[in-house]
Amino acid sequence: MNTLTIRKAAVLGAGVMGAQIAAHLANARVPVVLFDLPAPEGDKNGIVKKALAGLKKLQPAPLSSPEALGLIQPANYADDLAALAGCDLVIEAIAERMDWKNDLYARIAPHLAPGAVVASNTSGLSINALAQGLPEALRGNFCGIHFFNPPRYMSLVEIIPTAHTTPGVVDALETWLTRRLGKGVIRALDTPNFVANRIGVFSILAVMHHTQSFGLGFDVVDALTGPAIGRPKSATYRTADVVGLDTLAHVVKTMQDTLPDDPWQAHFRVPAWLSALIQQGALGQKTKCGIFRKQGKEIQVLDLASQGYRPSTGQVADEVAALLKLRNPAEKFAALRTCPHPQAQFLWAIFRDLFHYCAVQLEHVADNARDLDQAIRWGFGWAQGPFETWQAAGWSAMAEAVAADIAAGRAMATTPLPAWVLDGRSGVHSPAGSWSAREGGYKPRSALPVYQRQLFPEGLLGEALPVPAKSGATLYENEGVRLWVLPEVDARIGILSFKSKMHTIGNEVLDGVIAAVGEAEKLLDGVVLWHEAPFAVGANLAQVAEAIGAGQFEVLEATVEKFQRASQTLKYAQVPVVAAVQGMALGGGCEFVMHARRRVLALESYIGLVEAGVGLIPAGGGCKELAVRAAELAATTATPGEVFPYLQNVFQNVAMAKVATSAHEAVGMGYARADDCILFNPHELLHVAISEARGLASRGYVPPLPARNVIVAGRSGIATFEMMLVNMREGGMISAHDYQVARAAAVALCGGEVESGSLVDEEWLIRVERRLFVELLKHPATQARIVHMLETGKPLRN
Repeated sequence: MNTLTIRKAAVLGAGVMGAQIAAHLANARVPVVLFDLPAPEGDKNGIVKKALAGLKKLQPAPLSSPEALGLIQPANYADDLAALAGCDLVIEAIAERMDWKNDLYARIAPHLAPGAVVASNTSGLSINALAQGLPEALRGNFCGIHFFNPPRYMSLVEIIPTAHTTPGVVDALETWLTRRLGKGVIRALDTPNFVANRIGVFSILAVMHHTQSFGLGFDVVDALTGPAIGRPKSATYRTADVVGLDTLAHVVKTMQDTLPDDPWQAHFRVPAWLSALIQQGALGQKTKCGIFRKQGKEIQVLDLASQGYRPSTGQVADEVAALLKLRNPAEKFAALRTCPHPQAQFLWAIFRDLFHYCAVQLEHVADNARDLDQAIRWGFGWAQGPFETWQAAGWSAMAEAVAADIAAGRAMATTPLPAWVLDGRSGVHSPAGSWSAREGGYKPRSALPVYQRQLFPEGLLGEALPVPAKSGATLYENEGVRLWVLPEVDARIGILSFKSKMHTIGNEVLDGVIAAVGEAEKLLDGVVLWHEAPFAVGANLAQVAEAIGAGQFEVLEATVEKFQRASQTLKYAQVPVVAAVQGMALGGGCEFVMHARRRVLALESYIGLVEAGVGLIPAGGGCKELAVRAAELAATTATPGEVFPYLQNVFQNVAMAKVATSAHEAVGMGYARADDCILFNPHELLHVAISEARGLASRGYVPPLPARNVIVAGRSGIATFEMMLVNMREGGMISAHDYQVARAAAVALCGGEVESGSLVDEEWLIRVERRLFVELLKHPATQARIVHMLETGKPLRN
């Protein structure tokens, strides 16, 4: 099996994971049959229908658009097993009971389509043992496929082949998961809890062990084990609450029951206080009470000394915070190890024991060190995997320090480090590959063709993979942008990348865009606007605030005119401009996206015109473009003069600074078009965008002509919006300044104070939005919003 064509899939089990896996398949436009037990009364599909209704309420949203829900068909095991005959992929996601799973396999086997791939989403049961529940003829197409929660957002999927799984099935499934669902795939060994949970849960247990031994509060530990050390904000104990304390206890119990010979076996127990919480029904986020709870607006944390809750105020000690800010990892770890402060000793201890565990268990849990590190990056959201962290801190020095602590009895286990750790190496990741303790050599990355689409794959420390800033041939560069090509991919498609922090759009970027497109028109066949996420978080507010402070409103108006010119330059370039978007594209970033000839969007693209949050309206051509698109839509109807209905939703989006929560939603909001390309794997963006630009050029690209007869809603449209805004203001729903900002947006979208049905051109619309923008800039309330955003990162309601 070289390729896997999945026309329809089935998910068995409509619990938390099963329903969300079905949702993500539907996001990828794969029709899904979602099964569960027949309801004991009423509609037999009641259990599944309740789960589907729950998908609409979950946060973060498992569905990328409301339409995706329509691709999920509810079914039950009593009446609908025949539907499996039309499914190319069947994913089992029922409760973690071997007997229940085997019974289900026996029931579905007669109904499976020839060649269908069957996979279990078990988080830790033996895949080889599960395979015994299937007829021998089906075992070649069976494997484990372990998604991480929430499946839409967590990159990791572990594939666990059995002794019988056909290698071609594994290759095809990895290819499909990588490209269609956008996943980072690890091939795990069939060992308890596989790779990510085995290492990640051990790390949690080590943190719990040392929390007690150093007498630290749970809130203090979360302050220490979150972003301060390159891990998610949820850190350790908040993560446990989110996962569910009962779920965590179950995973730990699996380790306890199935790893009797593990040298750390004595630590595979949940603490007594955690067991007590579970017995009380305090399971974490799902019960609104666990290690943390919220009382009104106050976050409280469990205090073991008082057996009650207290305000969560934990902080990193200044002395330790200073050590964590050291840029040299070797200096940082050496300082943590020697610092007597309990927080520093705690941090050294959790890293030491994690390094120790990973080194001893590498040969048993993973094919190589790269798989282990990527599993922790993708499954637990760490900035670096354990081996990367160790290698960055100096492999030999860390190995000697860990070995010394083991010998002194300070580590959680007395098992010595493996000989390969102490053989004089500089690490486990190198340009030749990553160390495989099982094979005693370095393993290169996968050679599957799907990875050739990732021009700049996510690299690990030591691999020396190419990085965009140091790749290709530069054709033009200034302070704000770089225009470059990858000759080995396409020497005549340029890549235009922003260099500013968070890719904010200031004068240097605007000048660079205009000049770079001019160069491209002379030298190239097309341009791709691409850089790593975020795409662009909007205008450089610091530059705006500085000019306001100096009273330079004429300069600001000239800058706005330049911004509009840059947008128009992208739209009307003599070569096709393709925007490759991932992450945030806000304000001016959204306007640049809208003006590109074509868009290639990562599913997780968050696009919106958010200027209202700082008391402004879109004026980089955004209002103009929405007005033109509304007129285009109206022209396709029986009443082409009635443009107002097509402005209502976009007005609300602009006035409320609404941001699309996915690429699919961005299409619905009018920030992208239905024929734009949406990719689930962001690492493929540049490859596909270059192909799109080449395709447009090869077909003899001709730029569009500026719109000259745009029908606008004019005064009657403005008046209708005003009535709504007056009611909202009088009802206390918006402030007086919100009203002024929203009215300005209405005027710009309706084409200015002209008669309804008037025909205007793009230049008129651009002048209207620019005038209104500058007027708002002069308003003290807008200026206060800009300052507040710069100081706090949050919008001000005034």
